[in-house]
Amino acid sequence: MKYLEGFFKLKELNTNIRTEVIAGITTFMTMAYIIFVNPAMISQTGMDFGAAMMATCIAAAVSTIFMGLYVNYPIALAPGMGENAFFTYAVCITMKIPWQIALGCVFIEGLLFIILTLTNVRQKIMDSIPASIRYAIACGIGLLIAFIGLKDAGIIVAHPATLVGLGNIIGTPALLAAFGLVITAVMLAKKIKGAILWGILITAAVGVPLDIVNYQGVLSAPPSMAPTFLKMDIMGALDLGLLSVIFIFLFMDVFDTVGTLAGVGEVGGFMKNGKLPRAGKAMFVDAVGSCVGAACGTPTVTSYIESASGIAAGDRSGLAAVITGSLFLLAIFFSPFIKMIGGGVKVGEAVLSPVTAPALIIVGCMMLQSITKIDWMDYTESIPAFLVIIMMPLTFSIASGIAIGFIGFAAIKLLSGRGKQVPWLVYVLAALFILRFVYLQAQ
Repeated sequence: MKYLEGFFKLKELNTNIRTEVIAGITTFMTMAYIIFVNPAMISQTGMDFGAAMMATCIAAAVSTIFMGLYVNYPIALAPGMGENAFFTYAVCITMKIPWQIALGCVFIEGLLFIILTLTNVRQKIMDSIPASIRYAIACGIGLLIAFIGLKDAGIIVAHPATLVGLGNIIGTPALLAAFGLVITAVMLAKKIKGAILWGILITAAVGVPLDIVNYQGVLSAPPSMAPTFLKMDIMGALDLGLLSVIFIFLFMDVFDTVGTLAGVGEVGGFMKNGKLPRAGKAMFVDAVGSCVGAACGTPTVTSYIESASGIAAGDRSGLAAVITGSLFLLAIFFSPFIKMIGGGVKVGEAVLSPVTAPALIIVGCMMLQSITKIDWMDYTESIPAFLVIIMMPLTFSIASGIAIGFIGFAAIKLLSGRGKQVPWLVYVLAALFILRFVYLQAQ
């Protein structure tokens, strides 16, 4: 125990082993859905589902444990939502690129990511983020997390006329989520340790007799990873025609990671003088994770915004990440139980996850704390910050929210005669973001 306290600097970080373990479990519970969502998505490319599930668990476990041991941050990693959709629907299905070559593109992107990190380019990007944009990123991620939670609960649904609308709030999934939200909020108000984790478990228990949570057993033999392991086609990915695919993978990975680190770092109190200590190490882990994921058989691995649920539960050290990563390893043997907690229930055409939805909504609320740090009376700061906050949930993309915020910040400052207040790298990134949007619209 003393070794763990010393290695992870628990006393220095004002935490303890019990808190880190509970928070690590909480983070895992809120992101366990990826174990099933990712393989369900990428298996549409022809990949074996069981192998894809194994690849998801192994890549997430290795990357997250590496983050905990090497960087001492409670940040979990796994195949990214958004990146896996681009991999499946844009690259493999629309462009008809074999999944082996697509994995090769991901592996090359990971190598480029490592080079950017080792040459300190990513650290400079991280440090160049203006304070108002950094606060806004945390808030925008919070709204995005809450939006996902409301969607998973069936409270918010797609609407043909207004894009989104109110779902069936008297349906059992929504009512179960509402129950979980209230019970978790009450436990938080009473300062009960592990409130978010207890909320997830209690909600799951209540969901069993309602037939929302289906008990499917506890243990099962892990499937073989042979169909996808080391099946990436790197030589095929070196085709000049695939440079745009590699660039988009790289862009999504870089700015999703930068956004998540900035947002989670702000909420967790890790920022020092506006900068995230050991950010370079964290980015290196993220980059290596993408290479590991591609080798195992899954798209881009990235830092997860759900890490904020563990931070909300009190974690402050890499021990929580080690716990989360270890649970991903255990999940390959306990997949029926994990599916019961983190899996979804089909309602019409939608797949809902009302058990973990309350945790996401509450974490989203917690991440809005930094909104008070934005100078709302300085419109050259507040309007770009607002664009970041509103665009992340509306575009369902951290990277897009950051891009629009950077463009707005550079343009408004420059045209207001305050261009010298903008770091030169912000202008460069704003120009690159504009080129990216032009390129995507031209496709």
